[in-house]
Amino acid sequence: MESLPAEILVLALGVVLLFVHTTLQGMLATKERGSQWNAGPRDGEAKPLGVHAGRAQRALDNFKETFPAFIALALALSVTQRTGGIGAVGAWLWLVARIAYIPLYLLGVPYVRSLVWLASLLGLVLMLIRLF
Repeated sequence: MESLPAEILVLALGVVLLFVHTTLQGMLATKERGSQWNAGPRDGEAKPLGVHAGRAQRALDNFKETFPAFIALALALSVTQRTGGIGAVGAWLWLVARIAYIPLYLLGVPYVRSLVWLASLLGLVLMLIRLF
């Protein structure tokens, strides 16, 4: 069996990370709002989220802002057969930074969280450079 290019492997792991983000956010919101809220239609104004559920929501929102760019770059590198090199390094950098971002955001760690976010963007830039 042929091994997957790093970019496609990281893409699959990125989907797993999306599931982790979504599950974590849902669990924290349900803990605050209750299982009836979760099981119900969620009509009307929802009560504000507390500290951790709010942070989990914002971290998820941030992930969803960069994930489409990662998907596009990973697929573009694959279809143009430009996988490997700094593109693969960029893909792994993006994933590791996005994983590190979750606890940093949940714990409210300033500055380091922003540096980790910048590292994830650097990973995307490396992939873009490899594409060109």
